[in-house]
Amino acid sequence: MPEYRLTNEEISTMVDTSDEWIMQRIGIKERRIMKEEGKATSDMGAEAVKELLKKTNTRAEEVDLLICATITPDMNFPATANIIAHKVGIHNAWSYDLNAACSGFIFTLVTAAQFIESGRYRKVIVVGADMMSSITNYKDRNTCALFGDAGTAVMLEPTIEEAGVMDYIHHVDGLGRHHLHMKAGGSLKPASCETVENQEHFVYQEGQTVFKAAVSGMADVAAEIMKRHKLKADDVAWLVPHQANLRIIDATARRMGVSKDKVMINIEKYGNTTAATIPLCLYDFEKQLKKGDNIILAAFGAGFTWGSVYLKWAYNTV
Repeated sequence: MPEYRLTNEEISTMVDTSDEWIMQRIGIKERRIMKEEGKATSDMGAEAVKELLKKTNTRAEEVDLLICATITPDMNFPATANIIAHKVGIHNAWSYDLNAACSGFIFTLVTAAQFIESGRYRKVIVVGADMMSSITNYKDRNTCALFGDAGTAVMLEPTIEEAGVMDYIHHVDGLGRHHLHMKAGGSLKPASCETVENQEHFVYQEGQTVFKAAVSGMADVAAEIMKRHKLKADDVAWLVPHQANLRIIDATARRMGVSKDKVMINIEKYGNTTAATIPLCLYDFEKQLKKGDNIILAAFGAGFTWGSVYLKWAYNTV
């Protein structure tokens, strides 16, 4: 995570808002922002991968595949995953990016699991990284308080135990593109002097529409995967929801019947880091996790994309 903390007090000097309003409506106190010149999403992702390799005592040449979930790539091409692999010395693997916005981590996690389950690969790294400050308009009161920057990484390996990614339910609805997107910069509307002047290279969001869709989408799919596996609220050790809005998180927990003490929440410290929110929660709460814990991951993102993952934690932490 970047060191710089952008507080609600500082945001209130940019737009007409206040700490009280942001905390009440969203639940964010501060967010980390990448301020260093010449730094980008790949730098945060690379630092996370370096920590992961050290933590798991893995050599870079042992990695078979690296997939990066991001909507803020260093550049349109090549893939940010390729840049991360180069920066950390992963030369024997192939890599690519996956774009599913705030659902990016769970979509990528499930994708990576297929490569492990195929039997062809033994070590696959999933990176969730976004430098959302690069596409946030700090003159837009509706969005400037929402986002932060972070890079995260997890490793998947084969096991003969009943652990890891047990099941998933994912959905998309392309109609949602009208309500949450970046207007310019793609092939539909390439960058021009006009698009820059009109500030069309920032996140555009219709808040109420997205909020309603996120509440129903995340809550329903999390409850659905519990029902599929006959999991009662008592059987679930943790709900790990995408950290976009505290009210959406609360609604998802209520729909599942899970008490708040079983919900991982760190939105107050980091804001919405899109593809990084769920693994960032796992990082913060790792010491509380036990082998065999039933964990439900749930997310909703632009596109629209949404889904849930039933994860059984694979190791004890010290």
